[in-house]
Amino acid sequence: MSDLLLLGIETTCDETAAAVVRRRDDGTGTILSNIVLSQVEDHAAYGGVVPEIAARAHVEVLDHVIARALKAAGVPLTGLDGIAAAAGPGLIGGVIVGLTSAKALALAAEKPLLAVNHLEAHALTARLTDAVPFPYLLLLASGGHTQLVCVTGVGEYTKLGGTIDDAIGEAFDKTAKMLGLPYPGGPAVERAALKGDASRFALPRPLLGRATPDFSLSGLKTAVRLEALKIAPLSEQDVYDLCASFQAAIVDIVADRVRYALRAMRERGTVPHALVLAGGVGANQAIRRSLHKVAADGGTRLAVPPPELCTDNGAMIAWAGAERLALGLDDGLAVSPRARWPLDEIEGVPETDR
Repeated sequence: MSDLLLLGIETTCDETAAAVVRRRDDGTGTILSNIVLSQVEDHAAYGGVVPEIAARAHVEVLDHVIARALKAAGVPLTGLDGIAAAAGPGLIGGVIVGLTSAKALALAAEKPLLAVNHLEAHALTARLTDAVPFPYLLLLASGGHTQLVCVTGVGEYTKLGGTIDDAIGEAFDKTAKMLGLPYPGGPAVERAALKGDASRFALPRPLLGRATPDFSLSGLKTAVRLEALKIAPLSEQDVYDLCASFQAAIVDIVADRVRYALRAMRERGTVPHALVLAGGVGANQAIRRSLHKVAADGGTRLAVPPPELCTDNGAMIAWAGAERLALGLDDGLAVSPRARWPLDEIEGVPETDR
């Protein structure tokens, strides 16, 4: 198969994004354009994403974002090999906006439509940025998801562990809101932690040492709240120290859970070529530094996309679409948007066609 040019559309949460990506025949890729419009200011006053506001904002700007992405790439709609859009999981209003637009473009240009799972897009991004071969261990960590997954191919995912309550990004956001820090909470907590004393508060590390690599973060979040109540009203330094102590606990938990996931993957007879960190939490530098050591100790390497490709973007959707199209997959115009869509429910290449 020759090189593939894909347009990718992302509207599952509060970023309206479109990108054009080239996938070469040898499996390497290049981002030709990547346009992202964030809605952070629209939602900041509410301390989180309001689904109705998000969907309306996508409707207002998506056409312009797509046009900018095509122009920046220097590729006309007719020059594409396929149209990819995030079809879920996510806020259903936004997902409908993006997928409907992609269907219209695919129909008008007579191009294949690739309905991409948003989680799979995160899972495959390191293949675009770092040319990571299969298999690898994926830590997918964002505001809505925390999973450890054995990735053996496109559409081939085995969940090893996940959160039993809060996602890592969700814990950061809720802690930030509790301490009066601005939205989005993850970057705010990370900035505050740089000025704090991580040893001041003895916070718990739930599930540390458990063989099954699951996460539980609600107890940690509660512990932060209780410590804050003990010393209220909080000074600026109190907030810094609580953030530093909270982040240190998260780093310890993540490192421990990943160690056990690497062990579990090897026990299954699968040797990972890399540990891949994906999702918005991948932008956290303290977590990155810790996982570099965990990966090295586990006999592999850490692969993390650049920060702008850890958060939601169109390039990851275009790349996932290209990976699927290269295998001969085409989802057709009848595909439906999905608010929930676990990784293990993705349809890959049938066994008989491999």
